[in-house]
Amino acid sequence: MLSLPVRTALLVSQSTLNDVRMGRADKALAPHPLAARFGGCAMLIRPTSVGQFSVVAALIFAMLLLMYAPPLLAAAPEEALTTAAPVVSGPAIPRPAFLLDDFEDLNGWSIATSPSARLEIAQDAGLNGRAMRLDFEFKDGAGYVVARRALPLRLPENFAFRFQMRGDAPRTDLEFKLVDSRQSVWWFKQRDYEFPGDWQPTIIKKRHLSLAWGPGGTMDDVVVLELALSAGTLGKGSVWIDDLSFEERDPAPDYTLTPAVRASTTVEGQPPEAVLDPDPATQWRSGSLAEEQWLLLDFLRPREYGGLVIDWDAEDYASDYQAQISNDGERWRTLYTVREGNGRRDYLYLHDAESRYLRLNLQRSSRSRGYAMGRVQVQSYEFSASPNRFFEAIAHDAPRGYYPRYFQGEQGYWTVVGAGDGDSKEALFSEDGALEVDRGSFTIEPFLFTDGHLITWADVEPAQSLADDYLPIPTVRWEHQHVWLGITAFAAGKPGESALYARYRVENLSDETRHVTLFLAVRPFQVNPPWQSLNMVGGVSPIRELDYADQIVRVTPAGKQIAVLNAPDRFRAASFDQGLLINSLALGKLPDRTRAVDDSFGYASGALEYGWDLRPGEARTVYLQIPFHAAAPAPISLKARGTSSEGEPTEADAAAEVEQLLEKTRRAWAARLDRVGLELPPVARPLANSIKTTLAYILINRDGPALQPGSRAYARSWIRDGALTSAALLGMGYTEEVRQFLQWYAPYQFPDGKVPCCVDARGADPTVEHDSHGQLIYAVMEYYRYTRDVGFLREMWPYAIKAADYIETLRQQRLTEAYLNLDSCAYCGLVPESISHEGYSNKPRHSYWDNFFILRGLKDAAAMAAILGEDQQARRFATIRDAFRKDLYASILATMQLRRIDYIPGAVELGDFDPTSTTVALDPGGELGLLPQPALDRTFERYAEFFHKRRVEQISKAYTPYEWRIVGSLIRLGRRDLALEALAFFFEGQRPAGWNQWAEVVWSDPRIPRFIGDMPHTWVGSDFIRAARSLFVYEREADQALVIGAGIPAAWVENTEGVAIKRMPTWHGTLNYRMAMAGSDTLRMQLAGDVTVPPGGIILHSPLDRPLREVLVNRLPITTFTANVITLGQFPADLELRY
Repeated sequence: MLSLPVRTALLVSQSTLNDVRMGRADKALAPHPLAARFGGCAMLIRPTSVGQFSVVAALIFAMLLLMYAPPLLAAAPEEALTTAAPVVSGPAIPRPAFLLDDFEDLNGWSIATSPSARLEIAQDAGLNGRAMRLDFEFKDGAGYVVARRALPLRLPENFAFRFQMRGDAPRTDLEFKLVDSRQSVWWFKQRDYEFPGDWQPTIIKKRHLSLAWGPGGTMDDVVVLELALSAGTLGKGSVWIDDLSFEERDPAPDYTLTPAVRASTTVEGQPPEAVLDPDPATQWRSGSLAEEQWLLLDFLRPREYGGLVIDWDAEDYASDYQAQISNDGERWRTLYTVREGNGRRDYLYLHDAESRYLRLNLQRSSRSRGYAMGRVQVQSYEFSASPNRFFEAIAHDAPRGYYPRYFQGEQGYWTVVGAGDGDSKEALFSEDGALEVDRGSFTIEPFLFTDGHLITWADVEPAQSLADDYLPIPTVRWEHQHVWLGITAFAAGKPGESALYARYRVENLSDETRHVTLFLAVRPFQVNPPWQSLNMVGGVSPIRELDYADQIVRVTPAGKQIAVLNAPDRFRAASFDQGLLINSLALGKLPDRTRAVDDSFGYASGALEYGWDLRPGEARTVYLQIPFHAAAPAPISLKARGTSSEGEPTEADAAAEVEQLLEKTRRAWAARLDRVGLELPPVARPLANSIKTTLAYILINRDGPALQPGSRAYARSWIRDGALTSAALLGMGYTEEVRQFLQWYAPYQFPDGKVPCCVDARGADPTVEHDSHGQLIYAVMEYYRYTRDVGFLREMWPYAIKAADYIETLRQQRLTEAYLNLDSCAYCGLVPESISHEGYSNKPRHSYWDNFFILRGLKDAAAMAAILGEDQQARRFATIRDAFRKDLYASILATMQLRRIDYIPGAVELGDFDPTSTTVALDPGGELGLLPQPALDRTFERYAEFFHKRRVEQISKAYTPYEWRIVGSLIRLGRRDLALEALAFFFEGQRPAGWNQWAEVVWSDPRIPRFIGDMPHTWVGSDFIRAARSLFVYEREADQALVIGAGIPAAWVENTEGVAIKRMPTWHGTLNYRMAMAGSDTLRMQLAGDVTVPPGGIILHSPLDRPLREVLVNRLPITTFTANVITLGQFPADLELRY
């Protein structure tokens, strides 16, 4: 179950995650579903159906749509590598335009908002006459506002919408949307949009629009036009719109003409036309007298393009020049300005340019002897569709390894680095050694230069590891012939005062002295790739200024400082136009400047240089400190000042302090992760290590009290993720984190009792997701089951009452005559449809996922009331619980009969096969023994068939590791062998294996560039922990039994060490046990702790695949055993199992 949904083309579309899970991933590249996760929760957008009808009928229907349709929400991620910002309109390909709305009146416009947002439409002074002013306010939570009007319009093959816009508003997500007659929604979405203060012409071309949700097809008509804003931050503002027009445009064929080229001057034999000749031996050369010259390309007709690639003469190039466009050859507009260029090859980002003429206005030459240019290549509009596409093009011209993997179209992997304890900041560390110092920020990337060659990640096979194989202190190692590089990252400090540390160690592996240079490049790229585009966009990260002084690198606009604890040989920086930094590094050099300012384009780079003559076996180490917060302590290099006789910082002292801090951090994590002891044989050690590492990742992803499944795409808090992550934490001994989470989350409950699906800094998300209400009650009661803290239960009781009452109001909506009189009562008594389940985000469904959680919540509400002595409420909730369970099971059987299926379905409307959803009926639902057993058995038999087919035939392109839940279900169903087979398969999905983590989506091709969710994804991680715990112990609710060892295989105990579990919390007390063979036919087991034997007893599973012959408990024989299961009524106990 995704922390829902995964979205967009090139991503795993959330509407098709069932296909991904069940091996039909070829369908998973569908367009984004109807419901887009609005920064987190799946958002319900349900346009009213529109059929085929006349223009008049279309207009009438459109007006009805405006009056009655629910809001068409915006807010889902852009497609990978194709994000484009609104553009200043250039000359259109000539076609008459017509005015759609001059806003002299506002008839036809209506509004829609989320509950926590306000929107008012007013008239105001426009650019020409009057304009429409949108006054909005986002007061609380993840809100949206929509201005819409009916617009029946047939669309030609190519078209554009134009309007004038200005704003006085905070940054927000801006969307231009068209709804067609087939319920498809097409949009142009711009994240974190900064409104222009003055009127700016804006053009939305057909190619800017992509399918947001709906059936898709051809874009040939419009019923409704919408302008939507969604809250990036809370606050209010105003946006003005004027002169909305539409124009038909000529089809945009590939440009096949040859431009005419002219120049201000030319040298004989080196004509301007040479710039179109790919032959490197030809070039255009200007006269040498005039400083200002020009080169002009006449495309012979208006055309669209995206940029230029210019190859300059090695000596006579333009250091200052402009790219200008015109449609008449007389009036020119400057699109791009280069200052202090270094020649060689220039890449010009001309976003969405359109003109007949293009002129290079050359203003200053490199040595005042004119200009010479080898070639000018005009690029298509895709070249600059986004900064990511632009750098992708540059990377394709460079050797592999010069840029991050994602610009080569390769998936990369990473892990999270943070201090834990609820700190709000985390870094990302890539498998190749790049360090992203904060969310969406720049990276520090290592390069080596030796023997005349630049060594990059592509020249080695980076190896990943963790401290002690499980602590969240990651290392990446490079080894290349004669040199070794190790990069270790860790974070330390109190919440709000923490800092990131990086250690780079270079060693000479050869038997002779070698000169080795380490470059630490500060680059405008994230670790997150561009297709990680949920709630943020990965890829590039602007750097507008780099400065170095006093061993501090200052980076703007990130506002970050890099404290350089070892003085480098030098630091140099360059703006983008001053030359690509990587090209200098490839020569073992750096640029000439110590400071770079790149206000125009915004992608500067810089590097620290360290050069050493290393003797055989000699190593050198460099340390960096990057404060996460402004309140972080002063850099170690500054604190060390005055410790030497000269009053300068000593590198030895700084290095020693970092190493001491690293060791302190290592010991702190080791202690923090030692709540439960898992002593397993070597073959099972990766399981124990992964449990501890995943717990660390959960703690690192916390933001204050908020449990969050990720640090980037999923940096929000869901009750769905939080409830199941809480269960994982409680089962491994972490109670305080769960208590803090619930005390923080519960007050966001709405006045009517509805539990928000998601909460972030903006407040509660209003999206309807009906699993949430049961999940809050369950999480509270689960905390009590582990702690027996009645005081906390009493504190949470008011929230539980309101949630349970809200559930009853929902249930009654499906007990009306309209539902009771249907031929089949499959809907009767359920909660209404919603989109909380991952597979139904394109259309809300009556999902059993929701209803299993509702039943869990009602059971816990009744139990809670009984514990608190609320007898009347206990009876009332028990009655509701029993009625709901009856209706739920009747619905399942009715749906099975209606759909002619023999398994438990995922939703009433579909009868779909979804075992990952059905698992929640067993855990946490606790309905084993009550569900229809034949259907339950068939559900997991069918899963087993699919699982083996997937492994043998490799039919699946991807899966989501939420399937870990199925391991726990198989254990409970007595299918240990299949559970262990699945466990081994899912461990193959750890990437990289040395970091003990899972992404949200695992692709069979590990390098295919697709959305994978956050890494590590700790809701997935919590499912793993809960499944892994069930191997050793689980609580069986139906008969109130404690089940031990149901998933332990024989191979783990067939030695003298065996398996030992220490300090394992259970509902019934703390459990310790050890089991190991004592001879060929005897297994000894000791049970200790403070467990109170539950009513159903203690159920012990034999790990061996041999029948039990005799069982001794405390040296006395017992008879309460079968061939492989023992029932105990006493604790503690020493057992001998004889075979």
